[in-house]
Amino acid sequence: MIVINLDVMLAKRKMPSGELAKRIGITQANLSILKTGKAKAIRFSTLSAICRELRCQPGDILEFTEGEDEKDE
Repeated sequence: MIVINLDVMLAKRKMPSGELAKRIGITQANLSILKTGKAKAIRFSTLSAICRELRCQPGDILEFTEGEDEKDE
């Protein structure tokens, strides 16, 4: 299962999610879907923009953990 740690990085950078959404050019609703782990996919261009704005690596945001995906449960 892939865990999204976007909230952690936002807190570390002291950046509100609305500010990140504005900077990377997506809606706050879409960023919320990503933050809550409900997104089924993410574009590399979006991931790249997030990493650029938060000055981090993709692995700081995406984490693989053992366990079943929600849709498989």
